[in-house]
Amino acid sequence: MSTLAEIAQQLKNSKENIILVYAFNSTGKTQLSVAYKNVTKAANGGKHSGVYYNAFSEDLFVWDNDNVKLTITPSRLNKFHNSFTELDISKKLTPYKPRYEFFFNPNKDSEKGFDSITFYKKGDTTTPIKIARGEERIFIWCFFLTLFDVEAWSGEQNAHFFIDDPVSSLDDHNIFVTASTIFELLENQLDKRKIILTSHHLGIISILDDWLNKGEKKDKFKSKNKVYILERDEEEHSLINPRNSVLLYNLRLLQLLDSAFRSEIYSYHFALLRQVLENIASFLGVGQFSYVLEQIGITPEQRVTDIVNALSHKKVYYFESDLLVDDNKTIFKEVYSKLIQKYNFVIHTD
Repeated sequence: MSTLAEIAQQLKNSKENIILVYAFNSTGKTQLSVAYKNVTKAANGGKHSGVYYNAFSEDLFVWDNDNVKLTITPSRLNKFHNSFTELDISKKLTPYKPRYEFFFNPNKDSEKGFDSITFYKKGDTTTPIKIARGEERIFIWCFFLTLFDVEAWSGEQNAHFFIDDPVSSLDDHNIFVTASTIFELLENQLDKRKIILTSHHLGIISILDDWLNKGEKKDKFKSKNKVYILERDEEEHSLINPRNSVLLYNLRLLQLLDSAFRSEIYSYHFALLRQVLENIASFLGVGQFSYVLEQIGITPEQRVTDIVNALSHKKVYYFESDLLVDDNKTIFKEVYSKLIQKYNFVIHTD
């Protein structure tokens, strides 16, 4: 067991440039980001050496209900605002399909960046509107994604990005659009700085892990990423390698699949199903998960393999509906049911 400061130091010393950390809510993810800030500042003469997206970042944005605009509390980040435009953020927002337009309200002193943002319905820029809480979370996330991209970090706060739970309050489809935006960020920044992502959502950690280590670009990320599970016991914490806890990791994936089986199935559940199939195939000593489909009695296994492959591709979250056609739901339920029947997993659901 360790303190969060000791775990932060361990993450700082890690040779990998990409670190994914899964943890339940209230385990200490936000406090870990603060501990990481303190550790890295101490090693940098008391100066910030990275940029953070966490609950404190979101608190910089506050609604002015009287004037119907989202105000930005001044911070060290304001001086970077002039490095991007509304168009840059709009590009980040595109996969989320926003239903509004927006404009920055700059400070009279250009060095102080933007004071606020005003939102409008598309095609009507005369009447300001207040956007929904989920839309606001997505906008702030895309604001920081754009901020991460600016070149102005050169020589200052350019050692790392620490991203804490960018998916809370988002619906399932937008959570996995967010996974895709994070993957692009990891790819663009891989050789420039360390990026640490913490989340309570096993799905987003699991899918990013899959894209980094088994996806079409896995060679690019080889030996450059690490996945951990953060656990808490009273005031002490442990950073666990899930590769050494594969049974627990797989059972958590199965719990998510079981919940989908009993309620609503979305396209991203095929990505989780694929990981379970691949892990079982690996345990059985074969390379292809189609072997597992054959073993559990799925026919024709190649057609189902093709569907699972297609629906677990990251681009599906951009261009396809989050809801599935009935045929694909039927395939999901058949594969999941036969997996449970064949291997008798005890999932411990409520």
